[in-house]
Amino acid sequence: MSEKLVVMMSTEGTYPFHQGGVSTWCDILIKRLKSVDYVIYSVLMDPFVTQKFQLPDSTRLIKMPLWGTEEPSEHLHTPFSQTFFSKRRTTEQSIRHLFLPLFTDLVQELLSLEKDPIRLANTLNALYEYFQEYEFKLSFKSELAWDMYKTIVLSIAQDPKYRLAQPDIYSLIQSLGWVYRFFNILNTPIPKAHVSHASAAAFCGIPCVLGKLQNKTPFMLTEHGVYLREQYLSLAKREYSSFLNTFLIRMIQSVTSLNYAFADQVSPVCEYNTRWEKRFDVDPGKIRVIYNGVDQQIFKEESTIRSGPPTVVAVARIDPIKDILTLIRSAAIVKESIPDVKYIVYGSVSVPEYYEECLQLRERLGLQETFIFAGHTTSMAAAYQSGDVIALSSISEAFPYSIVEAMMSGKACIATDVGGIKEALGDTGILVKPFDTEALAQGTIKLLRNPDLRESMARDGMERAMNFFTLDRVLEQHLKSYIKLAVGAEDFIPAVPATVAPAGETWPVPRPAAASSKQRQQLYAEKGYALLLLGYYREAIRQFRLAIKEAPASPSVPVWVLEIAHTYKSIGEDELAAHEMMKYELLLGTVQPSRTA
Repeated sequence: MSEKLVVMMSTEGTYPFHQGGVSTWCDILIKRLKSVDYVIYSVLMDPFVTQKFQLPDSTRLIKMPLWGTEEPSEHLHTPFSQTFFSKRRTTEQSIRHLFLPLFTDLVQELLSLEKDPIRLANTLNALYEYFQEYEFKLSFKSELAWDMYKTIVLSIAQDPKYRLAQPDIYSLIQSLGWVYRFFNILNTPIPKAHVSHASAAAFCGIPCVLGKLQNKTPFMLTEHGVYLREQYLSLAKREYSSFLNTFLIRMIQSVTSLNYAFADQVSPVCEYNTRWEKRFDVDPGKIRVIYNGVDQQIFKEESTIRSGPPTVVAVARIDPIKDILTLIRSAAIVKESIPDVKYIVYGSVSVPEYYEECLQLRERLGLQETFIFAGHTTSMAAAYQSGDVIALSSISEAFPYSIVEAMMSGKACIATDVGGIKEALGDTGILVKPFDTEALAQGTIKLLRNPDLRESMARDGMERAMNFFTLDRVLEQHLKSYIKLAVGAEDFIPAVPATVAPAGETWPVPRPAAASSKQRQQLYAEKGYALLLLGYYREAIRQFRLAIKEAPASPSVPVWVLEIAHTYKSIGEDELAAHEMMKYELLLGTVQPSRTA
């Protein structure tokens, strides 16, 4: 491998335009994995949102706005001649014979109860190829497409087995508008990369599926929150008709199933998420949990001794999922016991209507001077240090950065017991049920009034974060995943052999005469991983070296070199680990040979 790995990172409503846990995770990977060049494919609500994160010069950004454009290709740098001729080619005949059959398959799949992700993938891929030649808007907004859509939907609504309410004309127009907007992704060229990486099992995974079908690009899927579950939760807040509710959730189910079916590696950020993934038939062999981690140096360096009134800090975007309303109600209760208490929420507004609701509640409870919305901050460490207690009132989470960062900052935490929060905090903080205003308030009062308890929890939380949730571990696991996907190497975790050599003794590996070099290399690697599982680190290193020696030109070699480096690191031999990391970087072409001694 003589060039850097190229990874297409596909995001939805987050990086680099919004602050939050997912964006923090993206920013860490993009700026810290120096051996990887990223292409950001960002699915946006509209093209006018302000970019919150500055990207490295080597990082390319593709913006895919869902709303806010008159023409579906406004975000593309398409030559006028190409646009002109695609419009000319899009005739009634091409729509009838080429577009409508694919459009029919898409609508039927979106409305079906039993999802067929293979059928959906083939349909999306064919539509993607269609839009390379024909115009998106003319096809979707043709009278032929509208007539076909009405015929399909009304027919399905009359069939009891589909359990679909009869739509009115408004619902038909609205639902077709969703299809038109969300699937504009099919109108956007997919960049070539060694690996594609989606930040959610959502619409941002569609480019990754297309990349796999078009270019055979391996697809890695990270799940921070369970996208489908969060959509169910948010649906209750929307005042849609029965038909529109059903249509939207079935469309999301289709897209989620598509992601799960085509991802080569599914990496939830906590064990909690795996229950949902397995429920949707994700192959357990594809699941690799990678916890979020933070840079301990950033938060330790900002440590200060606080003065001033007792203060509760929340680091969260203003969004219904974060349930800021419950936090405001709990602040009113806390103020009755601790009159000078202050609450500060750091985070950008992602749902303006919800922010207005929060402001109205704050005014109604008379908390204008108590509960402060501080907005987006560029100094997260200082934000945590401005509080005595860190609170999180979310109704849904994966493995939140705000909790891990608070732990690393030496702050006591109180949070709702949702998602992977319990996996992060362990017994070093206070957990309450979501929506439980009284419990949240009483737990906060307990921490603010008991400095010894607060300091004890803060100290234990920092130790836990240092042991399990460091940045180095996150970077290592993602880089290893990228390499293994890019070179097609499998992560061998074989069954433990019945007999194992005693500690300190070698374990000869048989070399069948008929076995190929690749087969022998795989056998050595399997032995290496088995020995690692059993704690025989030096013998594992020897097996990885044999795997490298067997086929030095194999694209899997960087994987084994990285394993050797990590194994040396785990047994405290930092100098040898550094030497192997230098070899690994040379293999990737990320350093110049002249740097070696």
